[in-house]
Amino acid sequence: MAAGLYGVGGRGRWQRPFDFPIPKAAAGVEDSAIAAALSVGRTTVERTRRRFVEEGLGALEERPRPGTWPKLDAKAQARLIAEACSAAPEGRQRWTLQLLADRVVALGLAASYSYESVRRVLKKQSLSRG
Repeated sequence: MAAGLYGVGGRGRWQRPFDFPIPKAAAGVEDSAIAAALSVGRTTVERTRRRFVEEGLGALEERPRPGTWPKLDAKAQARLIAEACSAAPEGRQRWTLQLLADRVVALGLAASYSYESVRRVLKKQSLSRG
């Protein structure tokens, strides 16, 4: 049954999962069948249908997502990584996450920065502190 629901776009697959539910929903296909064909939940199809009714084609556009922007851009992250790879401060054997966070603030890369954020940046680059 799912094979009859699938269509192929110009590039061989659907560009966004929400492009597909609306035409099929308008054709009378049940939400559960659409959800099974797209490998999404039934509530996702229902929510998309409701948004389309309320907003029209604007419902298909990406919406802003919650969360905050990273405090460090790519250049500032590169500077943090360079600091982490440099020699430790005087009187220390290695950099600690807190020392690196304090260094980010001292360099003026961010007004405040947590050691956890330092950890995430270093982890993303597969680096360790020492």
